[in-house]
Amino acid sequence: MYKIRQIKYAAGSTSVQVYKIENRKRVIIKHIGTARTSTELAELLTLANDFIKTITRQLFLFNEVHADNIINIRQTDFIGVYYSFFHELISKLIVQIGFDKLKNSFLLDLVIMRIIEPASKLRSIILLEEYFGIKHRRQKYYDSAPAWLELKSKTESIAVKFAREHYDFNYNLVFYDVTTLYFETFESDDLRKNGFSKDNKSQQPQILIALMVSKEGLPISYEVFPGNTFEGHTFIPVIKSFINKNKVEALTVVADAAMISTENSLALNENGINYIVGGRLGNISNDLLTQIDATIIRKDGESIRLPTANGDLICSYSSLRYRKDKYEMEKQIERARSLVDNPGKNKKMKFTKSSGEKMELNQKLIDKTVKLLGIKGYYANLNESVANHHSEIS
Repeated sequence: MYKIRQIKYAAGSTSVQVYKIENRKRVIIKHIGTARTSTELAELLTLANDFIKTITRQLFLFNEVHADNIINIRQTDFIGVYYSFFHELISKLIVQIGFDKLKNSFLLDLVIMRIIEPASKLRSIILLEEYFGIKHRRQKYYDSAPAWLELKSKTESIAVKFAREHYDFNYNLVFYDVTTLYFETFESDDLRKNGFSKDNKSQQPQILIALMVSKEGLPISYEVFPGNTFEGHTFIPVIKSFINKNKVEALTVVADAAMISTENSLALNENGINYIVGGRLGNISNDLLTQIDATIIRKDGESIRLPTANGDLICSYSSLRYRKDKYEMEKQIERARSLVDNPGKNKKMKFTKSSGEKMELNQKLIDKTVKLLGIKGYYANLNESVANHHSEIS
């Protein structure tokens, strides 16, 4: 049985200890503290009773013992903070979407960690314990990772099912884009290759990720390509694979200008795939530019539709875009003039051109840019009524 001992000193202070008797000797279990006032003494006695209750679950004979009333900061140690609520919240979202059916808690823990603090897989294992108190062995990653590839198809099916049930997703509009992920190494392999890096890490090997999302932004499909793959070459294979897997009868895909080419537009039409793809008006022919300049009405909301080899080119005008484009063009021209007046070694920028050894303004490009101020273009193979409908729901 544990007991409380009070030792009074000449100075008026009182020491409080917890002890027990072993072999007829008093054994001090814990020194609770020293009180100098009656209030401090009462607090120390409460802490002593709490300590006895905690380590022995010992019941007290008298009701006047009040445990758990105070915390003596001097008797406590800071252990750390766990973000358990965040982990619980994201875990419930994972269950709501249906990803718990993957039956891989380790992988899902890494996903949660990726949301709160993106890091390498091995670093994430350390952070899981630091943030949530969840422990996974480092070796577990090496043992588990190869099997995760088999979960790709099931993961996409779960995401598509959720989108259809909760967002009435019916494949009528999907968005497609790609990005690059680089590796902290300089050694390449069959997948990790050097290429155009969106992270400005072209000296390091990377992979190319193609992602397809619903109009609500929910990821529904992805593919991984070697890092030196041209992003435009991923467009058709990924979309066709998605259509075949989900038995899609009609689909409209929205993508940026890097995805359009004569080859891609032909393939899209041959496979009955509708598309709305950004157009790089800076690359159009002079004849098409002249036609746009002569036809478009430069008022907000006005647009024109012109047939091209890549589908119909829909051009719209915006006064807000005009002011933005004009401001950026003038800044670039100013820098170009400065470079022409003070030529530097091996330096070139937009709106400049070389004439022999002399650098001069590219007036032809400036004139072309002026004609396109405030104009945005999109290629589409949808008829006008359908395209307008998609604009409304977007």
